[in-house]
Amino acid sequence: MYINNKILIGKNENKEIFILPKMSNRHGIISGASGSGKTITLKVLAESFSEAGVPVFLVDVKGDLAGMCFEGTSLENITKRVEELNLENFNFKRFPTKFFDIYGKYGHPIRTTISNVGPKLLSRMLGLTNVQEGVLSIVFKICEDENLELIDLSDLRSVLTYIGNKRQEYTIKYGNITLQSIGSIQRNLLNLEEEGADNFFGKPEFNIKDLMKYDEFNGYGYINILHATELFRQTTLYSSSLLWLLNTLYQTLPEVGDLEKPKLILFIDEAHLLFSEIPDYLLKQIIQIVKLIRSKGVGLFFISQSPSDIPNEVLSQLSNRIQHTLRYYTKNDEKAIKCAAESFRDNPSFNTMDAIKELKIGEALISVPNEYGEPSIVEKITILPPQSRMGTITDDERKNVIESSTIYKKYENKIDDISAHEKIVKLMEDNSEIKIEKKNNVSSNKKIKKSSAEKAATKVTNSALNTLGRKIGNSIFKGLFK
Repeated sequence: MYINNKILIGKNENKEIFILPKMSNRHGIISGASGSGKTITLKVLAESFSEAGVPVFLVDVKGDLAGMCFEGTSLENITKRVEELNLENFNFKRFPTKFFDIYGKYGHPIRTTISNVGPKLLSRMLGLTNVQEGVLSIVFKICEDENLELIDLSDLRSVLTYIGNKRQEYTIKYGNITLQSIGSIQRNLLNLEEEGADNFFGKPEFNIKDLMKYDEFNGYGYINILHATELFRQTTLYSSSLLWLLNTLYQTLPEVGDLEKPKLILFIDEAHLLFSEIPDYLLKQIIQIVKLIRSKGVGLFFISQSPSDIPNEVLSQLSNRIQHTLRYYTKNDEKAIKCAAESFRDNPSFNTMDAIKELKIGEALISVPNEYGEPSIVEKITILPPQSRMGTITDDERKNVIESSTIYKKYENKIDDISAHEKIVKLMEDNSEIKIEKKNNVSSNKKIKKSSAEKAATKVTNSALNTLGRKIGNSIFKGLFK
């Protein structure tokens, strides 16, 4: 709930705990075991930021966050919590919502181009070795030099085939290009396509500013929900698309310094996937983004089962900490609980490690920065209930929300612009016509008497025609990639 320019997140017998919007760009973490109440906490925070006039982007991996676009109802557990917390002025309400889906089935499509993703992130998506990544970087450089725009997967496939056939020429200028590396990249492209990446690459490209909109009637920030129940199963595409989003925000938004409230808040669920098997240079890039994106007016909240899922360099940047209960069955579980407990300032009223083990569903330990940025002493609280509908919505309800959106039809239809694939096909066709013309001119000048010289000329002509046939065949084969 947004009260007196502050976000009320929970209460206990002695006090109310608020998150200051001014400090929400110091980032945060919501952690806890499955079923401990993380989703409700995320939902309450997203609603509160929206009410504060801050647009929100969140990832819905289970499909149970979509109800934010409808008013909540007086369910027994919600009514009970309202009474227990003695919440005044608690009202059920809807929040302005937009749905997005990389696959384009349950929301507006989100697309970008191969060129904008770049060779480093694409190499991670493809699972390339260092050598293969080097070849892919050369491919991107050749495309830049020869004005071959890489929009979608068909562009990249055609370029790889084209460069593979001319590899000796390009190797002299750009470095070693082997058929083995080209073949491996092509095979991995097929795997990526099976994950549905062909939906992610293309035009029209998604404009990141469409996430930063407000309801014109009440000034609430839009809650932008990425439907990810299917995407989440494709872990590489899931994590890479979120890394692309973070990097795009960082590269696109201007510096604004510390604002009274952020321009955008992102909630990234199953955050451990961002850091799983990630190369060092990409991890360094994420750490750099987390450190500096706050000056762009963006706050990040990572959601994961344990703080130990997050690299220490990132964890140290997360000032708003909400910890739900953790299970303890093994020594590793005990280590995770100890790690979580040590991230808080001790409260003399209770033992933090014991409290983490004993928290009930909907309860949490919390520490937030004060107006000076100093972390507060850890408090045990009960999280507020959400004001919007609990659970998912019907397909018809979702469709109505999508079709009433101000950006409906802006991204729905994919555009097939002239890019690298079409240019390569045209280039091969033009080269074939030139060779045919030259051969015809030579043949017309060879009207001489039959002799040993004529026989020799005929032999050469036949050989040349065979070579030409092979080249035309290659050109036609390459055109099949269209």
